[in-house]
Amino acid sequence: MTHTAIAPLLDPDGSLYVFGYGSLIWKPGFAHSAMHPALLRGFHRRFCIWSRRYRGTPECPGLVLGLDRGGACRGVAFRVQAEAAPAVLDYLDEREMSGGVYERRLVPVRLLDQPGAVRRAVAFVVDRRAEAYCRDLTPERAAAAIALGQGCMGPNRDYLLNTVAHLRALGVRDAGLDRIAALLPAGAAE
Repeated sequence: MTHTAIAPLLDPDGSLYVFGYGSLIWKPGFAHSAMHPALLRGFHRRFCIWSRRYRGTPECPGLVLGLDRGGACRGVAFRVQAEAAPAVLDYLDEREMSGGVYERRLVPVRLLDQPGAVRRAVAFVVDRRAEAYCRDLTPERAAAAIALGQGCMGPNRDYLLNTVAHLRALGVRDAGLDRIAALLPAGAAE
């Protein structure tokens, strides 16, 4: 991505902000100059995407998180210096956009460690038209899929439990994720 294509994505402070709500929190994969606890309104974190590669297989799909319409979501805003932004966006587009289930959007996020600070951030929002999108999945059905899911990035259970653990480390309790985690069958090491 060229520097001129980056300019509209930068916050007025000159930095690129990236909103993380799932695995980006615990495995961003890019250098950043700061990480802020952040709040995004208008979207919520939810297991709403079938994963047939990373956390499952075509025969036994797992689930991954998406930002879906409505509510609010606490996560993190990574601050990236403008000169690093093209490489970071190329990396994120390859990581998040390859499956055709996310749309890259510019959204306002409130930095919770800086009262009154709102930044424009890039976020990857689920495309409800995508074949892998699943609506109205019960917690029981989500837990069953996650318990069985295993893909090239490892067990689906680990993805859920890592996300829950890192959210808790940030002081965030996500009732939906906690409910699904509580429904996982005992057995595999947590």
